[in-house]
Amino acid sequence: MFFSIIIPLYNRPQEIKELLESLTHQRYTSFEVIVVEDGSSVPAKRVVEDFKDRLDVRYLVKDNQGQGFARNHGFAYAKGDYFIVFDSDVLVPEDYLHHVQTAIGQHGWDAFGGPDAAHPSFTEIQKAISYSMTSPFTTGGIRGNKKHVGQFHPRSFNMGISRSVYDATGGFRLSRRSEDIEFSIRMIEAGFKVGLIPEAFVYHKRRATFPQFFKQTNAFGKGRIDIYKLFPAELKAVHMLPAFFVLALATLLLLNLSVFIAEERLHFVSFLCVLGNTLIGIYTLLLFSHAWMSTKSWKVAGLAVVAAYTQLIAYGTGFLSSYMQHVLLKKEQQSA
Repeated sequence: MFFSIIIPLYNRPQEIKELLESLTHQRYTSFEVIVVEDGSSVPAKRVVEDFKDRLDVRYLVKDNQGQGFARNHGFAYAKGDYFIVFDSDVLVPEDYLHHVQTAIGQHGWDAFGGPDAAHPSFTEIQKAISYSMTSPFTTGGIRGNKKHVGQFHPRSFNMGISRSVYDATGGFRLSRRSEDIEFSIRMIEAGFKVGLIPEAFVYHKRRATFPQFFKQTNAFGKGRIDIYKLFPAELKAVHMLPAFFVLALATLLLLNLSVFIAEERLHFVSFLCVLGNTLIGIYTLLLFSHAWMSTKSWKVAGLAVVAAYTQLIAYGTGFLSSYMQHVLLKKEQQSA
């Protein structure tokens, strides 16, 4: 079984160096690597060429159109029986391809995905963000893990498809934002066997600062409405939870403010404030305790609380703003 690893790249030469280095340690060696430079102003050609004596690697260049179409460009040149897609900000454990090859043999997956984890070398903020993105107490509870909600949809930071899937679907139809979910839905609707390989995890760096993380997860929230517009049945109640969280926080803030400035006691409002503040306190303590047990670090646990609130608020506000614009106000979205 021969694998083609496709990596879209945009202005991240240091990241691709670390990713390619991790691939040189794979136990299973029947694979090629295709790096697709997506119109970068800081190209990584020299970095990639430095690995040609250790990897079967090719470097392709195209105009900037976004990661979805960059992956399609790589697919067109791939020789593999299976195509594996990685984001440039991952590190790949040495047993990754071994686990994938074994799982395909056992289950006959046409397409698959794997989870992500934090590497010991990551910064404390990156570890906190990794916890938030995989935690059962945030939107991580609906992503790639053994207890995911509903049908598993492979995500593009760690996704694999057979050549037959590519031939039947034509690859990605969207270039950016939720392009992987849209692709996964089409695979499943076409009748292909799609599943999670829990052992095939990658170390995912994600964003290095909370403002960058906010921007990323805000786009995820908007992307969920993109998917709803294309596939209305794919919007589940669980996807709306961050939006409800944002509305509840805003309501609680207003109630606390009204009690603070009121000249007379507002008994019922005061009761609601106490109840809401208590629930927020319990949730925060639960987050901190679980993060500490998961990471064994008090500092990372504290940062994980910040990351979780950042994630939920960013996703929820992105979801609500896009819902207002494209569903209630019926503004047309930019064409893919």
